[in-house]
Amino acid sequence: MRIDRCNNITDFRSMARRRLPGPIFHYIDGAADDEVTYRRNTEAYERCDLVPNVLAGIESIDMSITVMGQKIDMPLFCAPTALQRLFHHDGERAVAKAAEKFGTMFGISSLGTISIEAVSTIRTPKLFQLYFHKDRGLTNSMIERCVAANFDVLALTVDTITGGNRERDLRTGFTSPPRLTLKSLLSFAMHPRWAANYFMREKFELPQLKDYVKEGSSISVSIGDYFSTMLDESMNWQDAEDVRKKWGKQFCLKGIMSVADAKRAVDIGATGIMVSNHGGRQLDGSRSPFDQLAEIVDAVGDRIDVICDGGITRGTHVLKALSVGAKACSGGRLYLYALAAAGQAGVERALENLRAEIERDMKLMGCRSVDQLSRDNLRFR
Repeated sequence: MRIDRCNNITDFRSMARRRLPGPIFHYIDGAADDEVTYRRNTEAYERCDLVPNVLAGIESIDMSITVMGQKIDMPLFCAPTALQRLFHHDGERAVAKAAEKFGTMFGISSLGTISIEAVSTIRTPKLFQLYFHKDRGLTNSMIERCVAANFDVLALTVDTITGGNRERDLRTGFTSPPRLTLKSLLSFAMHPRWAANYFMREKFELPQLKDYVKEGSSISVSIGDYFSTMLDESMNWQDAEDVRKKWGKQFCLKGIMSVADAKRAVDIGATGIMVSNHGGRQLDGSRSPFDQLAEIVDAVGDRIDVICDGGITRGTHVLKALSVGAKACSGGRLYLYALAAAGQAGVERALENLRAEIERDMKLMGCRSVDQLSRDNLRFR
């Protein structure tokens, strides 16, 4: 399959599955326990119908938005995800350049595989996702490096004080870096292009962490074990407020799912919240972000930017979330499959597909700009 024949995220998923060793593909594709929440994240959009208005005389549309003070050219951005150079040797560099081309924001994870400084010159809004470590020196160093590199937004992830039960990873033996066993070596041998890029290009490591902890860079560890042993289970609202004060710029909490927590986010001075269940990777059986969106928007949407994160596979999903009241949408798998399939060119194709869907569907909805989308255009089954 060529990327010009990849017309949707499912096509890229199929291509990624062929190109990646099994454990690495299933790390992207998997979630917690029975993966009920993972499936629900997308299925939630199917219970909502769009009601278009016609004869609106629309020849062009404006899908640009401003979220957390950042003007972007489309209402969808690349959420931060970990370990990207395991999926393609260019990793976050490829995603950053693709996001820059489309004028949208991209995020780098604390568990990113290139340094904060490596993308400091990218001319599009940059978000850093912070994991709150037991080692406060490590946590503070990442904040300070983001300040120095002129990142625009800091997103503190608040739903990972312990690792989710990612059973696919347990079955496949996935670790970072990949643990060399007979089974994994066989999988690598069956994917020689991936293996050549992994073993013969720059050494895999986690640059934000390697000077403080060896796990993840030179000591193999599962992501669930990393969360459970390295992150601070005692993190509380005062800690979140202290991070906001230290950061001093646009500040977001990633992983908010309740109205009560959304209100607390406003109280501590956050400028944004990402309504997210970590792609179904943490608490299986929890609600989908889209299902929770309306009550959170109604409670705090006039005081804080609400981002709907997760489950998005189509432009219509973005329009539904914006119609409910989200300021923007974000996702990880929507570009990770494409990254694994074809690097920067794949991510650009995925973003191009989604941008075209949003533009076409806004015209079909009879809306010239995002602010014309509203709940009047929705019906729930």
